[in-house]
Amino acid sequence: MYYFKIFVFLPAMKNGKIEVLIIIPARGGSRGIPRKNIRALNGKPLIQYSIETSLQSRYSPDVYVSSDDDEILLLAQRFGSKTYKRPAKLGDAITTLDPVIEDAYRHISATENKKYELVITVQPTSPLLKTSTLDSAIDVFLQKEDVDVLISAKEKRHLTWRKEQGQFIPNYKERLNRQQLPAIYEETGSFVICRSSNIDNYHKRIAGKVELINLPKHEAIDIDDYEDWALCEFYLKRKRILFVLTGNATVGLGHVYRSIVLAYGILAHELVFLVDKDSDLAFKKLSSLHFTTYLQKHKNIIDDIRLLEPDIVINDMLDTSTGYMNALRPIAKRIINFEDLGEGAKLADIVINALYKEKVILKNHYFGSSYYCARDEFVNAQTKEIGKVKKVLLSFGGVDPNNYTLKVLRSIYPFCEANSIKITVVEGLGYQHHNSLKDFKNIECVRNIHNISDYFAEADIIFTSAGRTVYEIACIGTPTIVLAQNERELSHFFADKKFGFVNLGLGTRLGEKDILDSFIHLLNHPEERRELQKRMLSYDVKNGKKRTLKLIKNTIDEID
Repeated sequence: MYYFKIFVFLPAMKNGKIEVLIIIPARGGSRGIPRKNIRALNGKPLIQYSIETSLQSRYSPDVYVSSDDDEILLLAQRFGSKTYKRPAKLGDAITTLDPVIEDAYRHISATENKKYELVITVQPTSPLLKTSTLDSAIDVFLQKEDVDVLISAKEKRHLTWRKEQGQFIPNYKERLNRQQLPAIYEETGSFVICRSSNIDNYHKRIAGKVELINLPKHEAIDIDDYEDWALCEFYLKRKRILFVLTGNATVGLGHVYRSIVLAYGILAHELVFLVDKDSDLAFKKLSSLHFTTYLQKHKNIIDDIRLLEPDIVINDMLDTSTGYMNALRPIAKRIINFEDLGEGAKLADIVINALYKEKVILKNHYFGSSYYCARDEFVNAQTKEIGKVKKVLLSFGGVDPNNYTLKVLRSIYPFCEANSIKITVVEGLGYQHHNSLKDFKNIECVRNIHNISDYFAEADIIFTSAGRTVYEIACIGTPTIVLAQNERELSHFFADKKFGFVNLGLGTRLGEKDILDSFIHLLNHPEERRELQKRMLSYDVKNGKKRTLKLIKNTIDEID
């Protein structure tokens, strides 16, 4: 840091206002990227970003572009900046910024007839700098009367080396993980805030006591070359996508698992998750995977959404109302809904629904198995080979609210024991009835597994409910008997013989004999099991995720 004698400084005020001057130096002869300052970055000339950032400051600064180039000065005026044409001698490639800023400062001070307290250099090569960040830096600076200069910087923690007399020497005493290394700071071109007394007394900006302020990673990018340019383009095109989800012991975690599948396929945008106040289970699952996740805090979830400032909202929480959607419309540029049969669905930009039949044909509504989003473990799984029934699998989702697991075990366990058929039970994260299974000594119970597709492929017959699991099974082709958990599941059209499933209807209405008879029939008819598999595989469920991600990508691309 620089330390010089600090003069007593009284803020220059005019009618109670701090006088702030922002100077944007923009030379015409850039070399790394020729004519860089006026070339279009994501549709706007580069210099326009720094001008807009500066003009929007709540400190109401005077904003000037200093340049030797008439075209830059013309564009700067059109974007709202005042301009100063610097002398030709200050426009070459070897002149540093201090004489450029001093020259502009003295001319502008005389022209405006103002005594500025702060002189801020904002570089056009830092287009991602936010006005809120700049204003926060000014706030910090004004609170520290003993500080003369505040420079934007980025923190770096890396194992570094230097070269001395032809030898490479480490800049560290011991090798540590990056997080354990001491921080070093590299200046960025975003801004230098200094007191005008520095220029008046020392003819340079950086004098006296200097402090650095660490910028967010993407705001700290300086455009020096085409790689930096491409990185800025990436961030400027990046959107904030908010998943609004429900997931608890009542509705299960199907919505959450779908959002995770989609999130893994969306790499170019910022993803944020918001779960409703009753969805602690969903919050824990998403947080365990290190997604940025929030639990509803306000009485009306719209207030939580508004604070997160999304570009796109993806609702995966069943039916929406017109009231909710109307409140959401001013917040988000695009709205995508999953499995929405409510009145609010008519107000979404697109609705994607793999589980339910389309009641009314509406534009931008996409229904059917073609849009089921299978996890990669199912997309890459091998097809089940149909043969003798040796293994049975019970998998009734995350919570199994009716404990169909117990009901099916009571139905088939004696038969399986007598015929040496192994039974495996997959318990979901929300399954609360494990103790009810203790009397079944020869079953395997597994929980929180990460390779359930292997269990599906190893089984010869599966028992499941009428939810999303049937689509996962359809990627593999294992013959399956379905018991619907509730009336809503009865409307899930894919869990049907047409698509390769034996659907016994609402499980609460079934007797144990009904379940056993269906099981024995399927076990004794391998040709029927092969036909069921053929139907399952014919619907190409594995590529549903690609189709869905394409719909989402097209919706994102519609946003300017």
